[in-house]
Amino acid sequence: MTENSMFADGQFLLGTFSTNCSGGMSVTKVPERWVNSWDNNLRLGKMLDDAGIDFMLPIARWIGYGGETNFHGNVLETMTWATGLLAHTRNINVFATIHVAANHPAVVAKQIATIDQISRGRIGLNIVAGWNQPEYEALGLELPSGHEDRYGYAQEWFDVVKALWTKTETFDWDSKHFKLKNVLGDPRPSRKAPILNAAGSGQGRAFAVKNADFLFTPAIDLERSREEVAALKQQAVHEGRKVGVLTFSHVVCRPTEKEAKDYLQHFGQTNADWEAVDNLVRLQFAHAQSFPHDLLALIRDRMAAGHGGFPLVGTPEQVAEGILSLHVAGFGGTTLSFVDYAEEFPYFRDHVLPILEARGIRRAVSAAAAAA
Repeated sequence: MTENSMFADGQFLLGTFSTNCSGGMSVTKVPERWVNSWDNNLRLGKMLDDAGIDFMLPIARWIGYGGETNFHGNVLETMTWATGLLAHTRNINVFATIHVAANHPAVVAKQIATIDQISRGRIGLNIVAGWNQPEYEALGLELPSGHEDRYGYAQEWFDVVKALWTKTETFDWDSKHFKLKNVLGDPRPSRKAPILNAAGSGQGRAFAVKNADFLFTPAIDLERSREEVAALKQQAVHEGRKVGVLTFSHVVCRPTEKEAKDYLQHFGQTNADWEAVDNLVRLQFAHAQSFPHDLLALIRDRMAAGHGGFPLVGTPEQVAEGILSLHVAGFGGTTLSFVDYAEEFPYFRDHVLPILEARGIRRAVSAAAAAA
């Protein structure tokens, strides 16, 4: 079997983020905000697949963020969500997002190997070491206070997964966190599954460059990002590895710049669910290091519009230029979010993707490839 398409050279990767969660990435009260039903996800997944979008990435959530909308209070579980989408699509990759503390590595290794058969090798794994203390409490778990402890556990967890995916005879495992006896991973994935990890702390990024194929980080200031991306890639080189750096973006694309900016103001300011935004920001800054703390005011506004994602706001030409600027900064791809993904994506598909293809960072999708 050929290599997973996530690893293909010469393609700026595009995906979607958080369509399994109510509200998607926009903490807004507008009535057209994303409804994360299975029917909506399936409708969107088929459109993305036909358009040649590379992947879909979910967020694993267990409790919402409160406010009037209880943002992310309704969430489809990611492993079963990914399986369903992969069974109904042909080319797109779909990730399962897994919290290591809540999922045994032997079970996850078996699940991914099973979905590999269902999808013919299009399943990916997004590893979460943990940061959201209320969710730990909801599950009866204790969030370790130090990043060293969280990532120490995550490293042992993923080492077990890798052993189950590679060893061909039964084995025992005796480490600080896992005591396994006479285990075997059978079946094993047919090809390398892409591994993704979002990391902000030093310990988290050390884990990512050692283990992940793609490191996920916000793009708040592109000058800062250019240096950050270069440093992360060099850090991976020191580990003898190649790691792609991805970010996430929010799209408001309209025929005119004024229409796009007016709608951003409407959903992302006037009708933002500010109580939920502040709960989200407070938790992110208390327990995670994903965002630079010196940019709090800017990040709060971006949290409302797109969960902190890079803004792609304007005409198709302006949105395309924004994506090109991410490419120039060194990112290997970005996720896209919309207030209503299924209603807004077709305009992006028809008017932005051709510009990216003409500029050489995306390949056109042939009819044969779409039907493969």
